Amino acid sequence: MIPFITWLASHRKQFIALGILIILVLCGVGFLSSFSNSFFQRFFGEISAFKIFLLSSILSFLALSYLLFQGWFAIYKRYPIKSLIPYKVLTLIFASIAIGVDLLIVYPEDMNMLFPESLLFYPTIAFLVEILFHIVPVSVFLLVTTTIFKNVPYSKLLLICILIVAMFEPTYQVLFMGSYPTWSMATVWINLFLFNTIQLLAFKNFGFMSMYALRLLYYLVWHICWGSLRLEFFFNN
Repeated sequence: MIPFITWLASHRKQFIALGILIILVLCGVGFLSSFSNSFFQRFFGEISAFKIFLLSSILSFLALSYLLFQGWFAIYKRYPIKSLIPYKVLTLIFASIAIGVDLLIVYPEDMNMLFPESLLFYPTIAFLVEILFHIVPVSVFLLVTTTIFKNVPYSKLLLICILIVAMFEPTYQVLFMGSYPTWSMATVWINLFLFNTIQLLAFKNFGFMSMYALRLLYYLVWHICWGSLRLEFFFNN
């Protein structure tokens, strides 16, 4: 126990950064829930959103602690700002493709959270998405595979991990697109798969905070900006 506490103290800046993010997310959830339960009800039903986010915060601490302890990933890294530019450009492209699909098939009117609540809702839900679709699956996959396949190089296991985990979110999304054309489902799946792959590569190279930042950028364009514009474009008769 003492060696772990010593290790934790030596990486305190990493966990301070994570702690600040968790506090901001929980405050955001509490603030939105204090006005109405409807913000998260479509996702969680009658289950308390705050409890779900609290549990995800604990999972994020445990999973990121394991990945950091193994030296595989970091919560954040210092790097030149320009290093992340290609990832941001690709993220903007993926968000633009999502908008293009919406222009052709038109998703439901209530697909996005309304402005200005969206400014708080999407940063909180982005944290949950990263934990459930990326952090926890990556941790479990690497824990299991490095234990079973001890003679396989970590680099190969990591590549397989990234490709498999990148499939989770797009597969989840297309499960709710049964009424839409097959081409749109395929486009959404491929687009999200590539976006998730880029995110996971950013996670490996720049840390969790950078991966989360890419999600925020995607949501800013797709859900917040376009989410407001599409109401005027499609539904304001």
